[in-house]
Amino acid sequence: MDPLTIVMLAVLALLIFFMIRNSRKRRADLAELQDKMVPGAEVMTNFGLFGTLVEIDEESNIAVLETGPGSTVRVHRQTLARVVEDDVVEEDADEVDADDSTDAPRLNESSADAKKSDD
Repeated sequence: MDPLTIVMLAVLALLIFFMIRNSRKRRADLAELQDKMVPGAEVMTNFGLFGTLVEIDEESNIAVLETGPGSTVRVHRQTLARVVEDDVVEEDADEVDADDSTDAPRLNESSADAKKSDD
């Protein structure tokens, strides 16, 4: 065999190895997500809607989310993107606090108003 054929086979073997590895990882992540999707969990959908999971109908693939007191929304089960955990929310709040110390004007505040408040 010539060296070019050996290199091509090695690249093909690596490609197949990484494809199998990624497939297993995705399957494990999906199984972990399904274990966390229980009634009472705080979830986020693919389109950014946050709510508390009330029930999941496995047969018809419908999930019921409570977005506010007494307000429920029915969505397809596959739109549930992730379970929101408290430590993630705290990290985001810390980042917002750090960004708040800049001299940039805040929302609905012009740069002239920001200069007046600094004086």
